[in-house]
Amino acid sequence: MMLNQTPQQSGKPVLDADAYRRLAHLEAVNKLSGALRVAQTLDEMLPILANETLAMIDAAAVTIWLHDTARNELCQVAASGFPNINVRLKPGDGIAGQVFLSGQSHISNEFKTDPRTHPSARAQVPPNLAGAALPIRTTRETVGVLFASVLLPRALSPEQVQLLTTVAEIAGIAIHRLQLNALTERRLRRLTALQTVNMAISTSLDLRVTLNILLDQVISQLQADAADILLFNPHTQQLESAAGRGLRGADVKRAVNLGEGVAGRAAVERQTVIVPDLKSGARMTCSVDDAFAACLATPLIARGQIKGVLEIFHRAPHDPDQEWLDFLQTLAELAAIAISNAAQFETLGRANVELGVAFDAMIEGWARALEMLEREPQGHSTRVADLTLRLARALNVPETQFVHLRRGALLHDIGKLNVPESILLKPDRLNAKEWAEMRKHPLYAYELLAPIEYLKPAGEAIPLEARIFAIVDVWDALQSVRPYHAAWRPAKILKRIQTLAGTHFDPKVVGAFMQLIAATNLP
Repeated sequence: MMLNQTPQQSGKPVLDADAYRRLAHLEAVNKLSGALRVAQTLDEMLPILANETLAMIDAAAVTIWLHDTARNELCQVAASGFPNINVRLKPGDGIAGQVFLSGQSHISNEFKTDPRTHPSARAQVPPNLAGAALPIRTTRETVGVLFASVLLPRALSPEQVQLLTTVAEIAGIAIHRLQLNALTERRLRRLTALQTVNMAISTSLDLRVTLNILLDQVISQLQADAADILLFNPHTQQLESAAGRGLRGADVKRAVNLGEGVAGRAAVERQTVIVPDLKSGARMTCSVDDAFAACLATPLIARGQIKGVLEIFHRAPHDPDQEWLDFLQTLAELAAIAISNAAQFETLGRANVELGVAFDAMIEGWARALEMLEREPQGHSTRVADLTLRLARALNVPETQFVHLRRGALLHDIGKLNVPESILLKPDRLNAKEWAEMRKHPLYAYELLAPIEYLKPAGEAIPLEARIFAIVDVWDALQSVRPYHAAWRPAKILKRIQTLAGTHFDPKVVGAFMQLIAATNLP
């Protein structure tokens, strides 16, 4: 039912005019409130508000302007029966700005000729429209302006203006509720995104994986069309592509000089560079696909050093608000941390590898020195270590233990360096006193190696590993010519090892050793 109909025209019983108007107002307000409750987002609710308001008073046009708090501007966000006015007004500018700032309604005899209409909007306003502009308020503040227009010579009645005032109040409450819901949901999504990136940084040692996860969050949370991360290469003094999303193949791998384009400038100036419209007069290249209309670059800085640049691209002009920029800064800080951590891990890993190589070279040097001292055939220690690992693999020793097992095999006789040469190289049998001294070589080895923290895993009590290379040591030693015995044939050595199974050697290890030697087809 239109509010400008008479009771007779609507077919309803004749009521007191005031009572009829109140009833009609209540019906209209109830219908509008129900329609607005259905909407879950502002994008759903605003067209409903415009359409229902237009039908409520049989208006020619209804528009809704909302205040963008981030930019402190008013813009038209919904319309029914009216063209979209692509103008942004500051509070106090034009009819919308004045109503918003004062909180007072404005009645216009014709919007196009109204002296309060802003010059930038006047050309877009159709002629012969009169009406009212009313503030849309919450309980705390004004959030926008509602325009309702009718075609001249018609004018809005005082009752219709009063109804529109009620509509504006209902709209303010509904808009505020949905804005709070949207803000809460957005912040929850972004908090979840930050947790996802933090988890990637703390659990992954692969920088590419972490950067790709971060870019996924950039695209989804900041509604970007594309994004990439360029890492600073101190050797070439360039920014080099490390990860990207939404870019063409040719743009995925590129290098940017410092100071060049948006990314290079962000790195040099150490601050975010924003180009909201690349097609504007003062164009700055983003050095990628020309289809992008806006781009932004923010430096990635950790511990005062530039680590790279995060670039974001949009296919339409984009001027981000402060909340958007604040979230971007948080993501950029996480990216810088990830890059810095990866560099530290790489340096530490390289240092550990180099240290391990150095220690292994030192150990092999000690083993060769012992061979020279005992006048053993060259390579005895290495052969023992290699065969020990083969036997360990046959016995399913975890490969994580192999490095320590090899070092232990190489060093098992290192204590002999403290045994006098007169005993160590004696061609005859040792007497009791000499045997007592010879048996001290494990103690000498412990005293020599115990202070070396790096070698503790190789020198600690590891019974299985010790039982393994005990057999291998005897096997290789008996094949070698020594001052006190000639070399034995393999068959004789195997028989000797078998006779010592259960007394000197672990029978299980002896069995595995026999199978290993049989597989080599020795005579």
